[in-house]
Amino acid sequence: MSRIDETVKKIKPIDRSFHEKAQARLDILTKPQGSLGRLEEFAMRLVGIYRSEMPELPRKIIFTFAGDHGVASAGVSAFPKEVTPQMVFNFIRGGAGINVLARQAGADVAVVDAGVDFDFEGAEGMHHMKVVRGTKNMIEGPAMSREEAEKCLELGITLASEYKAKGYTLMGTGDMGIGNTTPSSAICSCITGLPVREVTGRGTGIDDKTLEGKIGVIEKALEVNKPDPSDGLDVLSKVGGAEIGAIAGLCLGAAAEGLPVVVDGFISTAGALIAYAIEPRVAEYMFSAHRSVEIGQGAMLRKMGLEPIVDLGMRLGEGTGSALAMMLMESGLRIYREMATFADAGVSGQEG
Repeated sequence: MSRIDETVKKIKPIDRSFHEKAQARLDILTKPQGSLGRLEEFAMRLVGIYRSEMPELPRKIIFTFAGDHGVASAGVSAFPKEVTPQMVFNFIRGGAGINVLARQAGADVAVVDAGVDFDFEGAEGMHHMKVVRGTKNMIEGPAMSREEAEKCLELGITLASEYKAKGYTLMGTGDMGIGNTTPSSAICSCITGLPVREVTGRGTGIDDKTLEGKIGVIEKALEVNKPDPSDGLDVLSKVGGAEIGAIAGLCLGAAAEGLPVVVDGFISTAGALIAYAIEPRVAEYMFSAHRSVEIGQGAMLRKMGLEPIVDLGMRLGEGTGSALAMMLMESGLRIYREMATFADAGVSGQEG
């Protein structure tokens, strides 16, 4: 049995009895029932995932996976691919948006080279786990071999296991990779069945002409490769990316470890969709961090039955949305753990 098959086999359905226990406690806290809205939902879901009536506050980690894309040579991005390694060094130094917001959230950041076309040998403060030196140009054939795609998934699975052993109990995803909205849109179109034009956005801010070219590139890549939407690994290998595969692996690995995973924006959602195509139960462990400006994300979230936590017009990636969402999720859990009940406070409860 492969590492991926073993991981999938470990993913258990959520025990709904813990949801009922959580709801019972939420309903006797000193507030009108349901008055804290989705904060109560977050608490209930976390209780169910942790399978504990009074879970501890989580130790948080956000993984920022980096990878390059051969399709970037087709002119689908407003930035050159040299930006990918430059930003990786910025992450390591602590100067990027994800570093700032993670510090605010009390989360650590793990920077992972999954497939950057750059030699980071000797660089400290990052995980050197390169599977490919950038993917191949997917309009000419598969972005990766199936074996390479499997290794990307296994990379994420390994990190989920290792960081659980280190005591982390809430994981988040992030990405860095010039051109990666193109494979993400291809994944979205393939698995949701929607036309490429309906799920392709402007990425880093491309103009109308470049957008039309990007749509054409994705349509050609899907025509050339004919990925099987029922086979997540096939989709990943043909039109995906190394960092997208690592995100998918982290989602599967976290679920197998019984831990929640916060999915960032468009690229992370594409990775989550690959995981979902492999094993739909993984969605029970996912929290969608935010609604991205990228138009395809909504279709992917609907496919998985997920609702974004915030909508702030963001499209940066890196895991920035994950950091913000973690703060709200922890707020819900603190309410659940620390707010007094009517009986504790000597306050008259709601009358029928």
